[in-house]
Parts: sequence; C-alpha cells; structure tokens
Amino acid sequence: MTTTFDQLGLSQPVLQALDLKGYTEPTPIQEQAIPAVLKGRDLLGIAQTGTGKTAAFMLPSIDRLREADRQTPFKSCRMLVLAPTRELAGQIAANAKEYGALAGLKVQSIVGGTSVNKDRNKLHRGTDILVATPGRLLDLVDQKAFNLSGVEVLVLDEADQMLDLGFIHALRKINDLVPAERQTLFFSATMPKQIKELVNKYCRNPVQVSVTPAATTAERIEQYLLMVQQDEKQTLLGMILKGQHDIPGKLERVLVFTRTKHGADRVVKKLAQIGVQANAIHGNKSQPQRERALSEFKKAKTPVLVATDVAARGIDIPGVSHVINYELPNVPEQYVHRIGRTARAGADGIAIAFCAEDERAYLKDIRKLTDAEFERLPLPENFRAVVEGVGPTKPAPKQQRQRVKPKPFGAGRGRGGANAGGQDQGEARKPKNKHPNRAGKPNRAGKPNHDGQSGERSENRSGGRPSGPGGQGQQGGRGKPGGGNRRRFNNRGGKPGGNRASG
Repeated sequence: MTTTFDQLGLSQPVLQALDLKGYTEPTPIQEQAIPAVLKGRDLLGIAQTGTGKTAAFMLPSIDRLREADRQTPFKSCRMLVLAPTRELAGQIAANAKEYGALAGLKVQSIVGGTSVNKDRNKLHRGTDILVATPGRLLDLVDQKAFNLSGVEVLVLDEADQMLDLGFIHALRKINDLVPAERQTLFFSATMPKQIKELVNKYCRNPVQVSVTPAATTAERIEQYLLMVQQDEKQTLLGMILKGQHDIPGKLERVLVFTRTKHGADRVVKKLAQIGVQANAIHGNKSQPQRERALSEFKKAKTPVLVATDVAARGIDIPGVSHVINYELPNVPEQYVHRIGRTARAGADGIAIAFCAEDERAYLKDIRKLTDAEFERLPLPENFRAVVEGVGPTKPAPKQQRQRVKPKPFGAGRGRGGANAGGQDQGEARKPKNKHPNRAGKPNRAGKPNHDGQSGERSENRSGGRPSGPGGQGQQGGRGKPGGGNRRRFNNRGGKPGGNRASG
C-alpha cells in the first residue's frame, strides 16, 4: 500500500505547500525520517543526493517550530542548517521558503562570497530558519553579530562533504556554541570513520534511517568507461560534445567534472576554441558568477557546465542527461556525489568516466567502494587520425616570428648616396603617411607620395637645395624667398640668408 504525506502526521499548512509543488507521495527517506523527526528524536540519515533529504528534515521541522510557537531570538535563529557549499545552501533555503510559505516562518541564508555587512543587517533581528555555510556563520559569530544560543534544531546536511572541504574544526566549534538541549539531524551519503566520530559528538541516541547502503551508486545511472591518454582527453571530450562519437543517450545538459579549478577553466577555454559553449563553476568564481553559470545551465542557455567537486553537492538541476568525469576523483566517495547530479527526481542518467594510465588506481578504489560495473566504450573510429592530425580541439601551431635584419642608419630614406632621390631602397620603405595622396600629387613641398614619384624630403621644404647628387630640389618651398636655406635656422622672417654651408 502506497503511503501519502497525509499519513505521516504533517500539519495542514505544510500539506497545502506540498500540494502547490505537486508532491503527493513521499520518497523512502522521507517516509522513514518524518515520523521520527516529528517525535523530536535525533536522526542519522544515510542517503545519496537526489533522494529527497531536504524535505525529509525540513517538513517535520517546520511543523515542530510552529507548534512550539516561540519568539524569534534576537541575533540568533531557532533552526540552523549547515551546508558545505553556497549552491546547496541556496537551494535548501529556497525549498524551506516554499515548504514554509503558509507557516509564517522567516527564512534566511548566508554564504561566503557575499557582503558581510548585508548578512549582519538581515540577521540583526534574528530569524526562524537559517541556512549557512560554516565559514560565514563563524565570521558573524566572531564579530558578535550573531549567536547560536537560540538554536532548537540543528541540521548537518552532506556532512561527509564538509569534512572533505576541511570544515572539521568549524563543526567542532559550532557544536560547542549551540545549546546542549536541541534536536540534531545528521545526513551523509557516506559513512567514513570521521563521520561516525562526529555523529557521536552531535547526536544522542539517534534513529538511523538508510535508503541505500553507504557509498553505493544510484541504480538508474548507467556507467560507462573510456580508456584514453591524459593529453588526448580534450580531443575526446570535444568529439563527444560535437556529436562525433556515438555514446548512449541524448546529450541535453552535460556536467563535466575536473579535479582542479585551473583544469576547469582550461577545459572551458579549449571547448570555446572548437565552438562548444560552456561555463565553469568552482571556488575561485565569485558568487554572482556561480549563480549566473547555474542559471544559464538550468535554462539550457549553456548546455555544458564544467565543475570541481566543491560544486558537486550544490547542483540540484533536473534534466542533467550526462555526467562526464573528465578526471577521476582521487577520493572515491566523490565519485558517488558526482554522478548523483544526474538521475534526479526519479529520472534516468548516464555517467561516463575518462581514465588515463595514471588514474587506474583511482578507478580501482571507486570499483572497490561502490561495487560499480562499468561498460567499456570504444574510442571514435577516426579518433587516432584526429589526434595525430589537426584535431577539433588542437590549436594551430604557433608561427615563429621572423627576425628582420636591421638596416643601416639612414638607409632607404632618400638622403643621398645610392638612395638619392628616393629611387632605390627609399621607394621600398613604407611611407609614414596614413592617408595616401590618391591623386598622386606631392605632399606638402616635396614629400614623397605613395606612388614613390618624388624622392625629396624635408630638405626641400624651402626650395633650392638639391637632395643629393642624383636630383635637383624643387623650387618654392614653405619659407619666404631667400635661397636654399633651412627655414628653422636661416629663414626666419623672410630675411635673406645664404645656404647652410655658407650661413
């Protein structure tokens, strides 16, 4: 018999909010967790992403906060939800607002990469539900802008990811700051030794619910493997995204994972060179950049998103058809979270792993942890020819700059000697005049045109002086009558004067 939300004991305002979202039947994790949370029990939930964990802890917690009907504490909160990434925190806060739309509860979110002053202002009067990343939360606590004395419900979502990101010391400090009398809801997709130790510190006799065994991959995800050299991965990725390799499934939204931030940026740059539009999302991106990249990916404006593991937990976007592990993670648990970005909300998904020779150990660890079966795919038929030739992702070779032998000082300038009159190398020299005299008339007084017919230069401005042994200077320069003198020195005011040799 199918269980409905009505049978789980939720209040009418929450049920109405679920009807507005079109939810009628709870997922397995929700069916197990909601009754225990409504009773006030601590909870340890082992579930992968995409199984409905947010509703599992948010729906019953909203009901409990409504029933307690306590005043919102000044510079504090009644329910604190800790999330490892900015994207996940934003999505949890958005869901909390939707679920609690009819409950009259105030929801706020604070994450790193945003204005601290704005966070101080919006938390000054306190809030009912706060979703935060550990770093920004402790920043405000250290500044005396916020405290944790009013916390009634504490939620740690994706706890194993917070440990991977180095938040262990922050979590220990937060545990010391929250009241001892509280309800703690602890969720993790994997259960390494450190998580068990953390559970013992945070929870008191928790009810344990588990949808799938720890570190197993979703059954709806088909997993494939491509063996390829490290320096050939970019070419292979480009061929797949351009439809030059027949892989399973229809490419719609494709999420590509790299190990490093610079690696993600490099992949995006190389894809742009072959006409594939993509965005990168990682820790070095500002919050507006990350939000814009997610928005364009969600709306399918940019069909490819390249991400690092930091962003893996926060991408809850339906319609991700393929997850491509461009680089295998060196922590096998991360593989579970990566491929969990597809097959959301009951849909099917496809995960493709690129594996180089130096990544075989990572692949072995993933297989050991997840017991995953990978179907081996062949490389494209013309892959070797593309790699050895000019492939779709291979940039054109750089042309070496030719060194030009410098000319002797004065060569090609029409000042006499072999270049008298500008007829030898002087003609070959590119004129400085940017606006050529198209009619072929002399520029000013004796300057060479672009047709190279006049070889005289500035020496002929005032007329009368020969321009070397090969030619006779033009008469009638800019200076006043006075012979073959230079205007600057000997022809001021039009007074008579001799030429430069006699002047």
